[in-house]
Amino acid sequence: MHDHKHVHTPTSSRALRYSLLATFLYVLLTLFAGLRSGSLALLSESGHNLTDFLALALTWTAVFLKTRSRSATKTYGYQRAGVLAAFINAMTLVGIAVYIFYEAALRLNNPVHVQATVVIWVAMVGVIVNGAIALVLVRGAHDVNIRSAFIHQLGDTLSTAAVIVGGWFILLTGKQWIDPVLSIGIGCLILWSSLGIIRETLNILLEGTPHGVCVEEMATRISAIEGVNNVHDLHVWSLGSDSRALSCHVHIDDMPVSETEAILSEATTVLAREFHIDHSTIQFENTVCTISRSCADPIVARRKAS
Repeated sequence: MHDHKHVHTPTSSRALRYSLLATFLYVLLTLFAGLRSGSLALLSESGHNLTDFLALALTWTAVFLKTRSRSATKTYGYQRAGVLAAFINAMTLVGIAVYIFYEAALRLNNPVHVQATVVIWVAMVGVIVNGAIALVLVRGAHDVNIRSAFIHQLGDTLSTAAVIVGGWFILLTGKQWIDPVLSIGIGCLILWSSLGIIRETLNILLEGTPHGVCVEEMATRISAIEGVNNVHDLHVWSLGSDSRALSCHVHIDDMPVSETEAILSEATTVLAREFHIDHSTIQFENTVCTISRSCADPIVARRKAS
């Protein structure tokens, strides 16, 4: 017996396509300006924005795949396509951050003259572009796939604003070491934003318990329903970033199937309302469970005696 509902991402493909175009144009601008001005900070921004372009491309692809219907070979559909895209995005960010640290270390040992005026004007364009894209994506930030792209853009907006400040300091003081130090700061921001996404996506891909869900509390809550003797073999995992699933065995007294409908209805209502479970599969039993070894797992909740 089961109950389920589906959640669809609110972010439109059209908005993502416009964001892709704007990001690609800004990548070209920062690359050209970085080479012309000699600024590692701008070149770092170009690399960072290239990962944003890839992030948006993967996000758009995942949004498209999630709209496809499930099939006999993909019974849950493509809900994890977005999670996989977010994981790949985060891993590319780690690589970019390490490369930025390496280049910054070289620049600190061998300072390069930077044209601060070019840096400032290009960074101002970047704040506008990245800020606008972040505003477009923030509506869908509850989805880890969309959120990974949003964090990319928000990080870019903040780091580009820092580039403007750094450019002014270079212009006023002539200190060229500011550029590589600023790049290290951008690299730290990139690394910090990516590690959280890696942890979250790995937990989903490894079918770990969703963040904020207490399995013991869930089992206790179900076992408190009238007619339930105990709950065991309980498993809960994420199908995608905004969809959860559960399966469990529920021990009840021997009764007609028609009488179990009330128990099932209340259980699925509790799971949906209190734990945001979108898809639940509940197996009723009135004898000792011998189907699976996992029936003997420690996640067991028994109904309290009256």
